[in-house]
Amino acid sequence: MKKIILILVLFFLVPCCVFAQEGEEIIENVEDSEEEIFLETQLNLFEQSEEKDEPKIKGEIKEEQTLAERLKEVYNLEIERTDVAVPLFNELTTMHFENGPLKSFHPWVAVQTHGRYDFNEGEDNDFFYKIGLININLDGVLKSGKEDFRIMLNPTPQNQRPFMQNFILDAYIATNRIPHHRIIFGNTRPAIGMEGAQSPYTLPFINRSQISRNFGTVRKFGLRAVGNYDFIDYDLGILSSDTYFSSFFPGMEFDGWVNFKPLAKTDGKYGKLVAGGGISTGKRDSDFFVTGAFVGYEYKRFSTRFEWAHADGSNGATSFTTNKANGFYSTIAYKITKKLQVLFRYDEFNPNTDIAHNKKREYTTGINYFIKGQAARLILNYIFCQNNIGPDSHRILVGTQFLI
Repeated sequence: MKKIILILVLFFLVPCCVFAQEGEEIIENVEDSEEEIFLETQLNLFEQSEEKDEPKIKGEIKEEQTLAERLKEVYNLEIERTDVAVPLFNELTTMHFENGPLKSFHPWVAVQTHGRYDFNEGEDNDFFYKIGLININLDGVLKSGKEDFRIMLNPTPQNQRPFMQNFILDAYIATNRIPHHRIIFGNTRPAIGMEGAQSPYTLPFINRSQISRNFGTVRKFGLRAVGNYDFIDYDLGILSSDTYFSSFFPGMEFDGWVNFKPLAKTDGKYGKLVAGGGISTGKRDSDFFVTGAFVGYEYKRFSTRFEWAHADGSNGATSFTTNKANGFYSTIAYKITKKLQVLFRYDEFNPNTDIAHNKKREYTTGINYFIKGQAARLILNYIFCQNNIGPDSHRILVGTQFLI
């Protein structure tokens, strides 16, 4: 009961405190402008800058151009930002309407492919190649320009669960009428951890960290309030504890995350610093409670992040469990050029703290080559897996990403 009371107080107190901090000052909300709304709803470490979320693209596609001329300009596009994901043919495939209920409609497709080579001492080496992800995204902005929606379909071949349970991922409608806020209703990826809530199109490595893929990265149905101010942003949600449409409202769940940005008013002179934390709690088969903390820093071409999480039961992508578990990861990255990035991650996880010597460690070295930002990207990862209760392993992952 104390946890539930604390959650409800947090849900209503955080927005109130922020409004009190702003006082009578009125700041124009980016979402309220006439520019096309960027539909990514997840918290992202370095998206909360004073720049808009559209990429910096050299060259402008004019309506009077022929299709061949448009395709030529798309070929010559230079997308500089890599912290947001915008499809390569964004301008070509966006439809604008003078009449009807829609202001614009934008269908696009995301495809990721993975090649994996395992080589372990005393075992046969194994290589396989697969389609890691196919997402069909249908994004629309209503006539008012204040509301938008997304339907994300997932026809990716997989055998973890029935096809239809995994077919509809995002299915939501959102309003941006409240300054600095975005209210979302439907099936979305809630803020369970920083990386656990991050879009798969901007992940630094092919695989998420162990705490992210065990505790988070799952869609749930409900209501979320996402706020963004200069020094603070937050994502608070009341949702069903069901995952992948496997059962009808097995219980209620609260997912909340708050970030603080102390260097927000320094114009990047000292870099960008984000520190935050949150909880995920509710009831499914029984009670569960996950808490986490995050620190991230970026300065010019260098960036680093650290995230920790502890669970007394969890309800993430790997299914509900009552196990007590914990883990953390730490990543450092450096962009040698605007297109070439090198990075390293240490990742430690204990899936059941009641079992002694049960930790799993992953050491990952990676290279990203951004051909056209996140719209066309090549990925190379080497992972050394150190397992206390099983054999160690080595693997090389080669990936591609295309957003079209």
